[in-house]
Amino acid sequence: MSRNAKINALLLLAVAALAVLPLVLGLGDHKEEPFAGADAEAETAITEIEPDYEPWFSPLYEPPSGEVESALFALQAALGAGVLAYYFGLRRGRRQGEGRALAATAAPRDTPEGD
Repeated sequence: MSRNAKINALLLLAVAALAVLPLVLGLGDHKEEPFAGADAEAETAITEIEPDYEPWFSPLYEPPSGEVESALFALQAALGAGVLAYYFGLRRGRRQGEGRALAATAAPRDTPEGD
């Protein structure tokens, strides 16, 4: 197994552990919504500190349910991942193309001259 394969396996194991350990250990069982987003946690903390707080602005679109909100967030994450994957794929493709072009110009041609 190569060094890169070992590193990739360890990273994959770490990501899986980060996803599974909170569920296995029961973290958040004492809360009503155990894995609520940071926005909900911040709103709760602000209303506890300052009950009369009024937001500076309201959202442009309020989804009808939590499921729709989660779906829109997942769509946003997928689009962002797609843009990043396209960018890194494009960079790698250009780098490989430049390497092939340099190799083609540096190597002598095998075709006979004078045909």
